[in-house]
Amino acid sequence: MTTLDASAESVPRVPAQHTAEAAPEAPPAADPMMVGLPSFIVGSVALGLVLIGYVPATAVGASLAVIIAATGLGLLIAAVWAAAVGQSAVAGVFAIFSGFWLSYALLVLGLTHNWFGIDAAAAVDTQALFLISWLVIVGMLTLSTLRLPVAYTLLFALIEVALVFVLIGTLNGSAGILQVGGYIVLVFAAVGVYLFFNSASTATGGGALPLGPPLMH
Repeated sequence: MTTLDASAESVPRVPAQHTAEAAPEAPPAADPMMVGLPSFIVGSVALGLVLIGYVPATAVGASLAVIIAATGLGLLIAAVWAAAVGQSAVAGVFAIFSGFWLSYALLVLGLTHNWFGIDAAAAVDTQALFLISWLVIVGMLTLSTLRLPVAYTLLFALIEVALVFVLIGTLNGSAGILQVGGYIVLVFAAVGVYLFFNSASTATGGGALPLGPPLMH
């Protein structure tokens, strides 16, 4: 009578690569930039068009529908999303810029409807106060990006330069300087478009676009 030899030597050896199934590829991580960047871009384009004179100077509120409903709200949603996935730096930037756009809309509405009791003589200084305050914040953000790829630093630096031109144009009542500021706004909107293409590429399984080395290591 024979017996079944179940020793290790008698059991057929199957190569490991045929027994282990390949692990499924992990999907791309959720990226709040996919909402935050388009929200930022559309408001920038709308504001830039106002500043370069696409609409009459009396239509200063022409961009507010876009800025309130799309940019301010969109950036707020992106900030909450970023915070929920643990991207605190992204959440902070989006929340800060949501505040910028919403406060800009509130400033324009308040001045044009006399909500704040500010007379015409103080309107220019009120706008300057707004711009100087945000110059400080955007300058702070620009310096905080020096360890990031240079494309992000370029974006914030262009925002800072645009604010400077708008401030000078406002204080001097110069439509020409305001137009320069508007064109710079459109340029940083274009940088935002490039950054969005980078996020869209990685979100759809492609590679990242070159964003440049950081200025500080």
